[in-house]
Amino acid sequence: MQILGSGGPVAEGHRAGSSAVIWQNSKAVLLIDAGSGAFVRYGQAGVKFADHKAILITHFHGDHVADIAAILNNGGFANRREPLPIIGPAGNAEFPGVAEHLDALLNEKSGAFRYLSGYLDGRFELPQLQPQEIDVGRKGLQTIIVGPDMRISAISVHHGEVPALGFLIEANGKKIVFSGDQSFLSDDFVGVLKGLKPDILVMHNVIPEGEGQPRGLHRWPASIGEAASAISPSLLVLSHNMQRALSRQDEGEAAIRQHYKGEMRVADDLDCFVL
Repeated sequence: MQILGSGGPVAEGHRAGSSAVIWQNSKAVLLIDAGSGAFVRYGQAGVKFADHKAILITHFHGDHVADIAAILNNGGFANRREPLPIIGPAGNAEFPGVAEHLDALLNEKSGAFRYLSGYLDGRFELPQLQPQEIDVGRKGLQTIIVGPDMRISAISVHHGEVPALGFLIEANGKKIVFSGDQSFLSDDFVGVLKGLKPDILVMHNVIPEGEGQPRGLHRWPASIGEAASAISPSLLVLSHNMQRALSRQDEGEAAIRQHYKGEMRVADDLDCFVL
């Protein structure tokens, strides 16, 4: 696993918005989110658009999807013809689902980047995107891709009013869990994954301990520790690192350690975690 972007929505230093890739046999087979700045990290990491088996989207906040258009534009030079699944949450009244988001970007008459409309139907020698929307109202793991060498499952998480997902990726006998942005109200996430013991659990280090933080959107450090303790990963990776949390990182890690005793790393852009 490689973290492309380890930051959040505020421009506060070198960190790009949330994004990661899964490498398998030297190919970046999965892209998970593509927040602001991820396009640059994508190039620095040597990721090839033609190698993707799927793109996974946790939710449609800008710091998670702002660079999707740039990555698709780049993909027009990849000589790829194979269709590409792009998987994320279904929408609601406030947020689009995958299909609506792509239509807003790519529709041949009204899209912001209508010159890339071939992604919707395979014209202009572009690979056709295959949007797959996950019902965030369903509980439990929803298996979305099964292959001879990989299984991907989605699980609904609570992120305020935003339809949002976490993902479980299983490949080569290894398990990686991406929490996505989630609050302490994500009971199903913890309950379903309790005792899973994944090799890596990626959780988001967004807010510090204490009152006055958006607890209905994000877990605070002690809540991260509680979730990690229940899921019991071999390694907890903290990403989506915002300065408001990093400025109190010692306090935050102490709060996590009240519950989770295993190995923990604070991710930076382009960090790799080899399994």
